[in-house]
Amino acid sequence: MTTDPMTDNHRLGRIVMVIPTYNEAENLAWIVGRVRQAQPGVDVLVVDDSSPDGTGEIADTLASADPQVHVLHRAGKEGLGAAYLAGFAWALAEGYDVIGEMDADGSHQPEQLGRLLAAVADGADLVIGSRWVPGGSVVNWPWQREALSRGGNLYVRALLGIDVRDATAGFRLFRRSTLDAIDLGTVASTGYVFQTDLVSRTLGAGLRVREVPIEFVERVRGDSKMSGAVALESLKRVTQWGLRERWARARSRSRAMIDA
Repeated sequence: MTTDPMTDNHRLGRIVMVIPTYNEAENLAWIVGRVRQAQPGVDVLVVDDSSPDGTGEIADTLASADPQVHVLHRAGKEGLGAAYLAGFAWALAEGYDVIGEMDADGSHQPEQLGRLLAAVADGADLVIGSRWVPGGSVVNWPWQREALSRGGNLYVRALLGIDVRDATAGFRLFRRSTLDAIDLGTVASTGYVFQTDLVSRTLGAGLRVREVPIEFVERVRGDSKMSGAVALESLKRVTQWGLRERWARARSRSRAMIDA
């Protein structure tokens, strides 16, 4: 495991990591403890979708013992993007200056959060912990899963025309001003394609996106929420966005030629 030193975050203001959960009872206390140890100045918000395994109750116990841990209970499972949107809305209302996201299963290592914070301090508006930039890596992935992720990100870059190597990554930090600029109220993505949607919106707003290398570790406890159906739905949505954007550009060029 790669370990980064604790980062001096005073100039970044208030920071919170949003952790969505559904049936993460085995992992939650473990991952929250690691965040709090790696970056004591960073708060945690657990967004639980009424997990039947008692994850929400564990989150409440953690919050009662630590004033920097907070819990948002939702009525049911509505998708990853919806959970993050709820968490972002809470964090913005509470006045946080930097709002992050990460998984509860240990695949995103809190010990590497310092390198993302350093990139925000260096001026980035959105920082992505990337598996596919030089220095990034994955641990314990079968070749089929790696091929799917690499291929999916290549497809995203080609179709959407964005220069981001890991647009589907879920370990990231946003400045408050970034979330304000991309108009979260118009985001309709609820599944994993939410990650790509927010990268595209950030770039479209002319903001600075930076990728920093991380070591991504496949979960060892609990069940993955990723499936073939989820990947297919993400592919379909990206295709729709890409074709719509290309059609809009073609119409714009046609109008320009007519006006000329």
